[in-house]
Amino acid sequence: MSKKIDTLNTKHYKMKKLVFTITAMMAFAVVSAQTIDELKAEQAAKKDSITAMQGRIDALQGEIDKFPGWKKGIFGTIGANFSGAKNWYNQGTPNNSAGNIGVTVNGFANLDRDKYFWRNNLNVNLQWVKLDNKDAVVRTADQENFNGTTDAFNITSLYGYKLSKKFAISALGEYRTSIINNFNDPGYLDLGIGATWTPITDLVVVIHPLNYNFIFSSDDAAYESSTGAKILVDYTRQIGAVSFKTNFSTFQSYKSSDLSNWTWINSFGYTLWKGIGVGFEFGLRNNKQESFANDPGTAAVLADVDVKTQSYYLLGLNYSF
Repeated sequence: MSKKIDTLNTKHYKMKKLVFTITAMMAFAVVSAQTIDELKAEQAAKKDSITAMQGRIDALQGEIDKFPGWKKGIFGTIGANFSGAKNWYNQGTPNNSAGNIGVTVNGFANLDRDKYFWRNNLNVNLQWVKLDNKDAVVRTADQENFNGTTDAFNITSLYGYKLSKKFAISALGEYRTSIINNFNDPGYLDLGIGATWTPITDLVVVIHPLNYNFIFSSDDAAYESSTGAKILVDYTRQIGAVSFKTNFSTFQSYKSSDLSNWTWINSFGYTLWKGIGVGFEFGLRNNKQESFANDPGTAAVLADVDVKTQSYYLLGLNYSF
């Protein structure tokens, strides 16, 4: 009888122990579930707080950006490719090495005060190309080395005294040339005064009826300086990961339309990761004096030149500072 009682007590004890263990595990699971839910709720609240804080920071930065002062920026594009062939008979030059390198730089430094502004812009586009025919009977240095192709350098400086928020009396200096080959030959320097209109943020329209177009060149027969009107339109903007700039500059000579010229440059950049992205730039130019200087001799005088629109483009990697 005593043994049966002990056996029942032992089973009862084990049953109580099992029930206690199961109850403890269920309680722990419930507590753990509550803890996880509480942590997730706390995390969501903190995320909301971070979002609200970032919104306040962005709003404050917007107010800072509106404050008159220096604003600086620079972005550019690098494009490069290299290739080679050995005994590739399907082409005319089966043994060759070739390459193309292109670089563009767009920068600005603008100062904005209550009574005046000072805007400075820089655009540089340089490209080099090489095609070395290994089978050529005579291989020159020009074949073996990279040679400049597209070559453009442009810098402008605009100062204005504000008559209102959108209008100002202004003075402009603009210099254009090439730097790889024939630096300052030709070189163009525009100096003039007039008015500047800023209808919206980042858009600048310059109209200077009093302007002198200085041309520096060793070819006096093709180039001639003159007085005229200068018009410049510039729009530079960054929206999120996208940076773009369009700049149109024209000189209209009072002496003759043959001495007039215009240049239009457009640059785009899209940032993908840590300032690195893709970029594209293309430029157009119309300059009758340059067409005459590079004419093969078919036109005896400037007026008879068949002027052709010049162009260039570059697509490649982009980096923004």
